[in-house]
Amino acid sequence: MTLPTMPQDPSASFHLPQAALPTLRRMTSPLRMPLLLLAVFLPSCSAQSGQTQTGQTQTGQPRTQSSASVSSIPATPPASRPSASRRPARDPLSGLAFVNVAQLPPEGQQLLTLIARGGPFRYSKDGVTFGNREGILPQQARGYYREYTVRTPGESDRGARRVVCGGQPVTNTAECYYTADHYASFRRIRP
Repeated sequence: MTLPTMPQDPSASFHLPQAALPTLRRMTSPLRMPLLLLAVFLPSCSAQSGQTQTGQTQTGQPRTQSSASVSSIPATPPASRPSASRRPARDPLSGLAFVNVAQLPPEGQQLLTLIARGGPFRYSKDGVTFGNREGILPQQARGYYREYTVRTPGESDRGARRVVCGGQPVTNTAECYYTADHYASFRRIRP
């Protein structure tokens, strides 16, 4: 692959797609300059290949794309485009990373089912108030959070794994958190 060169003809210029201009003007991140350079140089790479395909953009404007190019650059960076299939990696309320139920240990998955049914629980301390003294979970009134033990195979005591759920009724599993290290860190269980 050869790098594009500046045109010898002073009347020739690089054209930036009009849809990209407002987005690039608003960007203040360190990626602004690299994206601008890509937007300027990639179309010239396509033009040098000599093989082009013509189509229309979603706005109905003509578009030229090289058959040798891998993909086109979207006018809006992917991080700022909403996607129905993309779910956030972090809980917006707590700032904690999400964990899917399927990623929990099997004992944790079984425990969530028991919580939703209201028990019965293996340990007498399951369902007691969790005080959130560590301050990692969102601040709530005393009594909001309840803790439950996630059984750890091979442990003779309760072990370090817990699920902490908040809200009412006590069978509510919409706001639950998992800790594998006895409250030193938490992950929000994706509802």
